[in-house]
Amino acid sequence: MALNLEDIKQLRERTGAGVVDAKTALEESAGDVEKAILVLRKKGVAKAAKKAGRVAAQGIIETYVHGGRVGVLLELNSETDFVARNEKFKELAHELTLQIAATDPKVIDPSEVTEEMLAAEREVGEAALKDKPQKIKAAALEGKLKKFAEQQALLTQPSIKNPDELIKDMLTRYIALIGENIQIRRFARFELGRD
Repeated sequence: MALNLEDIKQLRERTGAGVVDAKTALEESAGDVEKAILVLRKKGVAKAAKKAGRVAAQGIIETYVHGGRVGVLLELNSETDFVARNEKFKELAHELTLQIAATDPKVIDPSEVTEEMLAAEREVGEAALKDKPQKIKAAALEGKLKKFAEQQALLTQPSIKNPDELIKDMLTRYIALIGENIQIRRFARFELGRD
């Protein structure tokens, strides 16, 4: 199949993929750019999964202050110092600080949500579901608590710039693009007048 150079260019602009990867994805998808994007995403997820176990001990501390009222400190780790100086890595760090400033997550991953954090939400949920049958109440409460944990965690929040993409998916995309394991180590968010 003869590939259209314009399609390769468009695919590269939309995904950040290399020429060879873009060409291969278009060949696999019979020239359909949208299908090629899915092919690249699947390959990116597979590449990111392979890199996830590697140690990420280098990186940067990114800061962001919004209007002098909200500030964020973020430690973003990579495997090498070389990647930590990469513009795409810095771009990711900046995107994450904007996300944290805007959405005020409490933890990185939903598994880090503590019982203390869930206690108040459980009380509210039980009160709202008090008139429901026990079987329905238990399932609904479990769903509410799961959703609450996902809302409190940075990785499971929708991106403020692209609501169709979760932060964990954005991170996976950058891992595939950069070619190294990247981990959000920790963050702190400060808001004037709030504890």
